[in-house]
Amino acid sequence: MTSTQITTRHAFRRTDNYTAGAPKLKLVEEPLPLPLAPTSALVKVHAVSLNYRDANIANGGNPWPVLPNGILGNDAAGEVVVVGNKVKTLFVGDRVAPITDTVNMSGREVGRSWLAADEDGVLADYVVFDEEKLCKLPTYLDWVAAAIIPCAGVTAWAALSGMSVGKTVLIQGTGGVSVFALKLARAAGLRVILTSSSDDKLQMMKEKFASPPLLTVNYRHPGWHEEVLSLTQEVGVDIVVENGGTGSLVKSIKCTRRGGIVSQVGYLGKQDACDLAELVPTIIDRRVILRGINAGSKYDMEDLCAALSATQMPLDDLIDTVFPFQQAEEAIECIWQGKQIGKLVLRL
Repeated sequence: MTSTQITTRHAFRRTDNYTAGAPKLKLVEEPLPLPLAPTSALVKVHAVSLNYRDANIANGGNPWPVLPNGILGNDAAGEVVVVGNKVKTLFVGDRVAPITDTVNMSGREVGRSWLAADEDGVLADYVVFDEEKLCKLPTYLDWVAAAIIPCAGVTAWAALSGMSVGKTVLIQGTGGVSVFALKLARAAGLRVILTSSSDDKLQMMKEKFASPPLLTVNYRHPGWHEEVLSLTQEVGVDIVVENGGTGSLVKSIKCTRRGGIVSQVGYLGKQDACDLAELVPTIIDRRVILRGINAGSKYDMEDLCAALSATQMPLDDLIDTVFPFQQAEEAIECIWQGKQIGKLVLRL
């Protein structure tokens, strides 16, 4: 291992105090996990992108167990500063990010380990990962833009898998995964229908993505799925990037063409099993493939980074606000209240 004087890091750990108004994060200084293992790398973090799951975990809403007082964050971009003496694929100076599920290399693994849940996340100025869990980032992007790739970007990429030019996709919401999916879908020649509960947000998105014209539907309308069907001449969309969960899933299936795909990427709405009373007959009638998307594999991330590098696609227009690292608490609250359109990023 290359010699280094770096032995500690600053990180935001959860307080696990779910009382309304109470601080959800605590800034700590702690020892780094040293000595560095032979196949590991020490990474200096330059930017951390926050997701809804971070706010949900911080507020006690995650439906899966989490590490007590863990470090939040699973979207980051950083620079390799030290490598172990058996590292073969990385060099000092490489721009990298860890994958969200550190077990999911090829997509065939039977286990999982999620950053910021099963293990500590990346909301820190230094992190340590084994080289196989790190993926090289496109060099044309700045740190802030690159930081949105590992979770939001890879989730959007995996959710759109199987689509081809001319297909129609329904994308729910204007959060990080949704806007990334919108950008990828438009670049791939897909027709996009975007939903939101806010007419103001929809209008902003129509102005930002004006050519070709963006089709939009307000999902506060009880019959929003019928509006989607109307926009597709009653055939239905080819694929749905489903963000709501139980409250929207059945309607999403109803406006998907027979034999289409629903990619379940989130659960932003209030979850109530009673909303699923029609699920079985509807999914059979529509012959829809319902697939769960947990970000994606390392292979997915490598494929996305290759596509971005080849097209030099700008990602700055997907960033809502950039906060300094010290304002992590404020940024988490902003996401929890759903104020953003696109991504919130912390710059170190």
